Amino acid sequence: MTRSSAPARSFTETRIRRGPSSWLLSSDTPRSWALSLILIVIVTCLAAAPFLFSGSQPLSTAAKICVFVLLVASYDLLLGYTGIVSFAHTMFFGIGGYGIAIALERLGPSWESVAVGLVAALALSAVLAAVIGLLSLRVRAIFFSMITLAVASAVAVLASQLSAITGGEDGLSFQLPAELRPAFRPFAEPILGLAINGRILAYYMIFITAAVLFLVLLRVVNSPFGRVLQAIRENEFRAEALGYRVVAYRTAASVISAMAATVAGALLALWLRYNGPDTTLSFSIMIDILLMVVIGGMGTLYGAIIGAALFVLAQSYLQVLMGAGSQTLSGIPILPDLVHPDRWLLWLGLLFIVSVYAFPGGIVGHLRKRGRSHELG
Repeated sequence: MTRSSAPARSFTETRIRRGPSSWLLSSDTPRSWALSLILIVIVTCLAAAPFLFSGSQPLSTAAKICVFVLLVASYDLLLGYTGIVSFAHTMFFGIGGYGIAIALERLGPSWESVAVGLVAALALSAVLAAVIGLLSLRVRAIFFSMITLAVASAVAVLASQLSAITGGEDGLSFQLPAELRPAFRPFAEPILGLAINGRILAYYMIFITAAVLFLVLLRVVNSPFGRVLQAIRENEFRAEALGYRVVAYRTAASVISAMAATVAGALLALWLRYNGPDTTLSFSIMIDILLMVVIGGMGTLYGAIIGAALFVLAQSYLQVLMGAGSQTLSGIPILPDLVHPDRWLLWLGLLFIVSVYAFPGGIVGHLRKRGRSHELG
C-alpha cells in the first residue's frame, strides 16, 4: 500500500466504523460529557437567541459570537493544528468586510453586489495567503510571524489612507438588500410570539453560515490532510523526510484559514451595515483572537465555540455587571472604586490570566482530560 492511500483508507474505515453521525463531526466528538453539555447549551442559545432574548443588544451579541466562532476556528487551523503563528489574520477578516462594504456602497444594495464583493474578497485573500505562504513559510517561525505582522500593518495603513475607496478612518456605511432590512416582513403573523423581519433573517443567515463552515473546518482537520498538518506541527523535519511537501501543506492551510476569516469579515459587515479599520483590521482584534484560541483550547476547534462565547459575553456585559456591583457596594470603602465600570478592562485581563493558569490546555483540553480520568477511574 502506498503512503498516500494508507491515510485515506484509515479515514474511510473510521467513517464506516463510527457511523453517519460521527461522520458529520468528522469522527471528532467532544469526548467529554461536560464539554458536550456546554457546547449544546451554547449552540442552542445561539440558535434560539431571537426567541429567547428581547432587545437589540442580546441579538447583536449572539451574532458577534457566531462571527467570532468562525474567525477563531479558522485561526486555530493555523495555530493549533499547523503550528503557524500569524499576525495577518485580521487582514483577511478586514478584506471580507471591505469586499462587502465597497460592493454594496458602489454597486447598490442587491444580492448581486453581495456576491461580487464576497467572491472578489475571497479571491484576493486566497492569492495573498498563497503568496505570503510560498514566500515566507520557508523561513523560521519567528521571522514568518514578523513578516505577517508587517504585511497586516501595511494593509491597515492603506485602508486608512485610501479614503476614496475604503472611506479612510471613517469607514463605509451601506444599505443591505431589502430582505435583510428591519422593515422586511416575510410573514404576516408572529412565529412563537416573535415578529420575523429582515434583521432576524440576517441573524440566521450568519448563524447557519458560521455553523456550516465550522463543520467544514472540523472535517478538514480530521481528514488525511489535517493529520498531515498535525504531523508537520509535531515534527516538520520528519514529515519532510517522509516525502510530504511541508511548505505546500502549510500554504494550503493558510489559504483555507484566510478564506474562512474572509467570510467571517463579510458576515460582520453585513450585520453591522458598516466596515472600518477599527472594526476588522485593528491589531487589538488579533490579540482577542489569540486569547479566545488559548482560553478555549488550541488544536481542538471546539475551543473556538467556548472561547468566543466567553470572550464576547465578557466584552458585552462585564462593564454592566461591574456598574451594578459598584452601586451595591457604595457604602463600603475602596470596594466601589475597585469594581468601577471604568476598570472593566483590568478585571477582564485578570480573569483571562486566571483562566489560562487554571486551564493550561484550554477549557476543552481540561474537560477532555477530566473525561479521560473518569473513564480510567
